[in-house]
Amino acid sequence: MDFKPVDYGSFHEHIFTLIDKGWMLITAGQLNDYNMMTASWGGLGTLWNRPVAFCFVRPTRHTFSFMERETLFSLSFFPESFRKALSYCGSHSGRDVNKARETGLTPFEICGTVSFTQARLILVCKKIYADFLRPENFIDPTIEENYPKKDYHRQYVGEVVGLFEK
Repeated sequence: MDFKPVDYGSFHEHIFTLIDKGWMLITAGQLNDYNMMTASWGGLGTLWNRPVAFCFVRPTRHTFSFMERETLFSLSFFPESFRKALSYCGSHSGRDVNKARETGLTPFEICGTVSFTQARLILVCKKIYADFLRPENFIDPTIEENYPKKDYHRQYVGEVVGLFEK
């Protein structure tokens, strides 16, 4: 698989396009029981003097129960040639299909969680905070337009405990 650890200080990705334009798979669980979903909302930075990643999962998503149950999760980024697979993982539920089998993605264990051999960049994160977004805290009222079903995301903040590149 040829993944090599990367020092946080030498991380060279453009964080605003990495997630928004590049998309990512949020994955939680173990090889025998995991789920992943495509996301384009999240971020990277420093919080509480730690390198962190944050992502958002709606409670209606199958991945939600895995994120709640597990301590670790991965954020996996892929070459553009995997856009169709990422689109599939974002539009189909793991309740109904085996997304890895349907897309040809190959799961593997990394640092106690799951990612995929086809990824080009993997962040392994340890959950350190989680909370639901609350509409009463939206300062800009137009944000509410993202929630016609009132299914507010849960934000997960994970300490980045492993950063790997191909």
